[in-house]
Amino acid sequence: MSTSLTTARHLALRIIATGVSLPPGKVESSALDRKLNKPVGYVEQHSGILYRYHATHDASQVELAAAALNDALERHEIHHTSIDLVISASAIAYQALPCTAVHILKAAGMAPGTAGFDINSSCVSFISALQVAAGLLNGGTYRRIAIVSAELASRGIDWNDEESSLIFGDGAACAIVERGDGRSGVLASLVEMYPSGSEICEIRAGGTRCNPSSGMDNSDFLFHMQGKKLFRQASAVIDGYFQRLLEKSGLTLSDIATVIPHQASHLSLEHMRKRLYVPTEVLVDIYRHHGNQVAASIPTALHEAVITGRFTPGKPVMLIGTAAGLTLAGMVLLP
Repeated sequence: MSTSLTTARHLALRIIATGVSLPPGKVESSALDRKLNKPVGYVEQHSGILYRYHATHDASQVELAAAALNDALERHEIHHTSIDLVISASAIAYQALPCTAVHILKAAGMAPGTAGFDINSSCVSFISALQVAAGLLNGGTYRRIAIVSAELASRGIDWNDEESSLIFGDGAACAIVERGDGRSGVLASLVEMYPSGSEICEIRAGGTRCNPSSGMDNSDFLFHMQGKKLFRQASAVIDGYFQRLLEKSGLTLSDIATVIPHQASHLSLEHMRKRLYVPTEVLVDIYRHHGNQVAASIPTALHEAVITGRFTPGKPVMLIGTAAGLTLAGMVLLP
């Protein structure tokens, strides 16, 4: 597809840099076999993961986020003073107050006075942040925005729940965006929520629902997921959603050069291949070596697409994912 077919109707946005950061704790599935007293190969077979990364208990989420931001700056020789807004796009905040963005600004050594705020739509927070950034850039409010997603998913693992405990990994990723010259941009974005699924996937504590005043226990701070029920609900709506996103972009699947999905599970990726007919060579799949990194999954997969030459000018790219809520979010970009 040539850019001349789309420039008249897209929202200008250019991704000028990406970066990532991983904690040093590489956790092989074979090590989890031993930890959980499972037969050799059990965890890899049931999770689809060879290894993932888990931070130590004293590691800092904001330091991981700052490392990803600085990685993006250094890879592309961008000075930190050129960033006039930092958006933290994570499912879990560093603390309740103040917002995570201000902690990232501090840890990354950003210039005093730099703006920042948080966006949270669970695993698809990065897509939501890109939508907001595009509007702010095109409105002239900011010139260059850093979006950072950082997750320490291992902090919320319930090791008594085999269904969810095997799939999560920690990590952070950053994308730096500006309006650009108008040749690249957002062809379509679409968010849909199905709140009947709000309790299928949740962490109850961390807000006003479960706290010392209202009552809580330790399990309220752990991740709870009814995996089969969540997969059934997502499977029932994703096909139609996928078509609506494509129709909104004015493209067909054959026009999409690269699909960058949330790395939710090996079953979700297989669903994309088989039910949505996304060719394996088009799909960016990093799940086997990262697991589900919650909101950091999509920008980490985006970085993989960038460094492997799968995010190139004139070739449309789709970001897509499902999240707690149940939330579906997607965006079609022209790099």
